[in-house]
Amino acid sequence: MVFEGSSAAISHTGRVRSNNQDSGYSGSNLFVVADGMGGHAGGDVASAVVISELQQLDAHFDSPAHAEEALRTVITSTAGDLIDVAARKPELAGLGTTVSGIVMVDEYAVIGHIGDSRIYLYRDGDLTQITTDHTFVQRLVETGRITPEEARFHPRRSVLMRVLGDMDPDPEVDTFIMPTRPGDRWVLCSDGLSGVVDEAHISKTLKQEMPPARTADNLLKQALDGGAPDNVTIVIVDVGGQHPLYTGTPTIVGSASNPDGVVVPASRSLLPTGWLHPQRAAANEPSHFEPDTEYLEELIAEDRRRARRRRIVGITAFVLLLAAIATGAWAFYSWTQTRYYVGTDADTVVIYQGIQQTVGPISLATPHEDTQIELDLLPDAWRDRVDDTIAADSLEDAEQIVENLRSRLGEDIDEEPEADATPSPRPSQRPSPSPTPSDGGDQQ
Repeated sequence: MVFEGSSAAISHTGRVRSNNQDSGYSGSNLFVVADGMGGHAGGDVASAVVISELQQLDAHFDSPAHAEEALRTVITSTAGDLIDVAARKPELAGLGTTVSGIVMVDEYAVIGHIGDSRIYLYRDGDLTQITTDHTFVQRLVETGRITPEEARFHPRRSVLMRVLGDMDPDPEVDTFIMPTRPGDRWVLCSDGLSGVVDEAHISKTLKQEMPPARTADNLLKQALDGGAPDNVTIVIVDVGGQHPLYTGTPTIVGSASNPDGVVVPASRSLLPTGWLHPQRAAANEPSHFEPDTEYLEELIAEDRRRARRRRIVGITAFVLLLAAIATGAWAFYSWTQTRYYVGTDADTVVIYQGIQQTVGPISLATPHEDTQIELDLLPDAWRDRVDDTIAADSLEDAEQIVENLRSRLGEDIDEEPEADATPSPRPSQRPSPSPTPSDGGDQQ
């Protein structure tokens, strides 16, 4: 059975690099992304060689297991081809490439992967990363030493633990088989996309359900808008669905698309290329590299130092935060102790220091003076006001309120005080006492 679906492939140099070391392939049943490494020409050659070798797999297979065995064999044997290339052209020593590919067989996707290019599956509105990055920072994520978000910006995120290159004639390649179904959308990409555009934005773009070519263009634009410091290659594959079926010749993009082959320089200058043209030199530096054992040991030691620094910074920040909270709390509490109000403790009038608030079980007010004024002796209206508490601007104001309450003792006054009235007028504002008839007769 021939795979039915539609696909698209696109590759771009990006905004920093001077050449494209990525390669991509979109055929009838085979879909591949390869991200080359090894300098200006080495990466171009490595990714192009992989695409050239893998094209033979764009054919019908009797079973997914047969396709998986063939995919693993071809990828592994390509390491020998890269070793031969480096032997013939010593200036390409150190060349290598990532490989992430899918062979569609009936209702199955046969996957082969090495490096940090990625394969995503978008199904029923959810985006899932299917492959695992073979990088140093991924090891740190798997061991819980950093978070996936920290890995995106880690200074050693380009260090590959596994790669297809001229250093290992028998590389360890991940291969596995997954069922697929109509409506699935597979996205293969180099880290030029996944390192710039996060999964949330990739998923948002896929939800628009545009055809593969338009979707790839949209994702590429987001990578370019994000700075695109590396080459960007995207291959999108739809299984069945509403888009037209694939017909025609394969689409090959990136360095593998050069019909005359990759041009390899005869020799490399021994002068530091960044001396006169630092910007161009930086653009030609490899985006990935495979470290030796000593380098990995140094990376592990460096990561331990980084972890210690993070702990020290975290503890220091936590202590400073606690100190700031404690200082703020003390300042607030000190301010509350400049405030006073008049209230009750059950049956007498009390002057309180603080404010009428609590923080959990902690009250922000304490009794300052029990005035011994019995509530039962106050007129009803003023007793209600004291029960609701009367705020004072200072201790002197609170004492003045108490003095005015004393003047009400024993009075039989039933009228309500005005809404904004308090029994605490200033001495100069005290009302004159109401006249009372004398015992001796009429006043003159």
